[in-house]
Amino acid sequence: MSDLLLLDPDGRTHTQPLRDVEAAPAPSGPLRSRVVYAAAHVIPNAHADNTPGAAADLDWDATLAFRHHVWSQGLGVADAMDTAQRNMGLDPAATRELIRRSAAEAQSARASVVVGVNTDHVDHEAISLDEVIDAYLQQLQFTEDAGAGVVLMASRHLARAATSPADYEKVYGAVLQRAGAPVILHWLGAAFDPALEGYFGAGDEAAATLIRIIEAHPDKVAGVKMSLLDAAAELDVRARLPRTAAMFTGDDLHYVDLIRGDGTEQPGHFSHSLLGAFAAVAPLAARAVRALDDGDTDGYERILRPTEALSRQIFAAPTFYYKTGVAFLSWLNGHQASPAMVGGLHSARSLPHLSDIVRLANAAGALEDPQLAADRWHALLSLNGVVK
Repeated sequence: MSDLLLLDPDGRTHTQPLRDVEAAPAPSGPLRSRVVYAAAHVIPNAHADNTPGAAADLDWDATLAFRHHVWSQGLGVADAMDTAQRNMGLDPAATRELIRRSAAEAQSARASVVVGVNTDHVDHEAISLDEVIDAYLQQLQFTEDAGAGVVLMASRHLARAATSPADYEKVYGAVLQRAGAPVILHWLGAAFDPALEGYFGAGDEAAATLIRIIEAHPDKVAGVKMSLLDAAAELDVRARLPRTAAMFTGDDLHYVDLIRGDGTEQPGHFSHSLLGAFAAVAPLAARAVRALDDGDTDGYERILRPTEALSRQIFAAPTFYYKTGVAFLSWLNGHQASPAMVGGLHSARSLPHLSDIVRLANAAGALEDPQLAADRWHALLSLNGVVK
């Protein structure tokens, strides 16, 4: 094993021993104690016009192979969500094709997939509430026809059109009535998308609005994914959810404690998960939850706690560029031939930022083939004129 060359913000370099990967038994059987989805990214063809504003040209073989990697660990895949660059480069045509292919692939693999349903195929920024409903229903029908589960995502169109909590209740009520199976709602915070500031209402009324929507449609809402990066807010909503709905943490900064819960294995006392962070650390996430399955909370902590520091770096402000870190780690781990991203988003993070991701991934045991990761990282440094 070689040493890792790391880059400081001031341009100086230092080295760190490259950690060997910990041997682990092959996954066997489904996870039992928690439902776990990893929100997967997309992989473009490296030769494509991956510049801002260009239509997404995806490497379908690599993109779908990454989903098989996640499924092979026993996790479900959450697809066509913000991790897949919804509203940040993944155009409507590519989104539809991703949903269609991912749903078909999941069915053939007998694996679990849920996908994002939104209104982002509508070109106009300002539309009426009725038009928001129609847009949601178009994507809902397409997704259900494809055979995928549904995550009803927060809509920029609805955020612009709504003037009161009642407007959110009207739109969600109309869409949920048409859902063929229970869906997961998604409360995405402004850290991930500034256009969603004040979603569901201002301040404390937002949580109350969400709860009313869920209580009004107990047979249509399987749960809610909260992505506010606010553990206290998640705990508050989790305790208030009706027993018909589960909490799926989308908090990539505090997930270790939220998933573990307070030690009471009853609804309202722990969170399931739907996390972009788990796309970056799928094998470790699966091992940790299997430890929980066996009642081994110490093992869960030992495996998963170090990944949280890595996730905090990936999701550092500006948080909406976290996709760069997810794709970067996918490249280091050999799941794609290039770190290129749709819309040129691979340039959204600095080399020192990426260096910290390498350092923390090494410390957490998240480099699946450490020598390959080191070789690729050192090649990237050399390309940028950084040498020991």
